[in-house]
Amino acid sequence: MSLLHIAGYEWLDWTPHLDVVLICVLLEGGYLYAVTQMKTGLSEARRVTKRQVALFTLGVLAIYIAGGSPLHDLAENYLATAHMIQHVLLTLVAAPLLLAGIPGWLWQALLRAPGVMRVAKPLTQPVVAFAIFNAALLLLHLPGTIDLQLRVHFFHLLVHATFVGTALLMWWPVLSPIPELPRLNPPLRLGYLFLQSMLPAIMASFITFSDTVVYSFYEDAPRIWGWTALDDQQVAGGAMKLIGTMILWSYMTVVFFRWYFEEEAAEKESQWDEAEGELEQLGLQQSR
Repeated sequence: MSLLHIAGYEWLDWTPHLDVVLICVLLEGGYLYAVTQMKTGLSEARRVTKRQVALFTLGVLAIYIAGGSPLHDLAENYLATAHMIQHVLLTLVAAPLLLAGIPGWLWQALLRAPGVMRVAKPLTQPVVAFAIFNAALLLLHLPGTIDLQLRVHFFHLLVHATFVGTALLMWWPVLSPIPELPRLNPPLRLGYLFLQSMLPAIMASFITFSDTVVYSFYEDAPRIWGWTALDDQQVAGGAMKLIGTMILWSYMTVVFFRWYFEEEAAEKESQWDEAEGELEQLGLQQSR
């Protein structure tokens, strides 16, 4: 049996969603235009690194995989698992990559537009950003909302845009590149990410351990790969919980070790300054 045709699903039999392709082209094209053309109109010399371009492009690619690849057709026709992986890609992969790929000077230029800072400042406060994202996550995973997403393509597209937008807010206190809207300090970042890893995991647990099928659309969907609707739902909840937790704890690990090495470097510098001061007092070294 071909790997492209497994238990009734043909991997090459999928619809190339031109609306998603257009969105991704506009995102990437707008970004490349901004980082190459807008900087010439700013008073200070600015640049964008290859790493930032790569991160943003990977974020756009994650959006395409979630909304324009065979994964999307699997989600809209067969599997709740594919649907949950879409949401993980949009919120925990695409959003932080997009945010990390946009240079600080570009954010500052956007924030100078009339009224933008007045709106952005309260929305990017950690408690507000956290609440908005998790409220959206809960509401958009309710059974009625999920079923509507699967029956109305435009609404599904709107939901994906909402996930990316609210996820950008959620990630801002962790990855902010500008002092005007600063990121949290390392201990608070760790606590923030820890809480964020807990709430979706709790929601996913209800899906995983439910004895009945939560989403009626998938109960009636054609079965593939030998999975029952309940099997699919349990895998969906498990994937949402495990993949999300792994991603968030990976960020926590990076934050912790960066904080540790920064503190260690600061301590060594402080010890060196003390040693230099003692040498100066003994007349063994001239003061700087």
